[in-house]
Amino acid sequence: MTALSWDQVGERTFETGVDHGVLYLPDEVSGDYDTAFPWNGLTTVTESPSGAEGNAQYADNIKYLNLISAEEFGATVEAFTYPDEFAQCDGTALPAPGVAVGQQGRRVFGLCYRTRLGNDLLGTDYGYKLHLIYGAQAAPSEKAYATINDSPEAIAFSWEVTTTPVPVGVGDIKPTAQMVIDSTKVDEADLTTLEEILFGTVGDDPRLPMPGEVIAIFTGATTDVNMALGANQPTFVAGTGVVTLPAVTGVTWEIDGEAVANGAQPALASGESSHVQATANPGYNVVGDEEWDFQRP
Repeated sequence: MTALSWDQVGERTFETGVDHGVLYLPDEVSGDYDTAFPWNGLTTVTESPSGAEGNAQYADNIKYLNLISAEEFGATVEAFTYPDEFAQCDGTALPAPGVAVGQQGRRVFGLCYRTRLGNDLLGTDYGYKLHLIYGAQAAPSEKAYATINDSPEAIAFSWEVTTTPVPVGVGDIKPTAQMVIDSTKVDEADLTTLEEILFGTVGDDPRLPMPGEVIAIFTGATTDVNMALGANQPTFVAGTGVVTLPAVTGVTWEIDGEAVANGAQPALASGESSHVQATANPGYNVVGDEEWDFQRP
């Protein structure tokens, strides 16, 4: 047996700061968060879980059991500015550059931000946490415009955010709207893989992977994608020469060795051919057909 001890060297840890904010917008068909924009000027993210409250049940003149209500995740996001693309999440339409129309619909979005971890030896260079938020919606917020005086301050925008959990698809883990990755506890190579997905690389656009894919990166587990399903296969219209690639979760499309986005592709010329391939993203495994060849007559 070992006696407990407190405040040992290297164990005095703390968490501080917020940076590396990224806004993700979901595809309107697949729901994948495949469009990303850097969020500059992020100042505060206040996480506000709610629910998980006890509801006492009585029987036999005693407290028989305690039922816990469902837990929900909410947050308050504060910033000096925000990406132009966030306007559609804040109920604003932009019909022309510089023209904003309020009281419109509010689009669902995803969010990623980083908080710093510190200890008594390395300070804030000890590590960091990546926070991933899914199914978020922003409520109308108050904006205070004040006159410039001898103590000027930048206007701080603030949004109350509610969330709708998304499926995890791993074991019996319930749907969630939040994930946290601790850099001091995960494999460095796996963390690099996740960050390349979140922030993008020279050859790949940034995106917000769904919870199941994130878990698979760190556990080595994979999710099968059945490409034999008609809805997952590319279509080709010989008369027009147009190849259309469906949005398939966990799959990246390539045509003649070059990565392309899903949707209708440029028409092939008469006699021209193309080679289409479906490549599995990290955490996924393609099952069934994965290559197709098309030629326009």
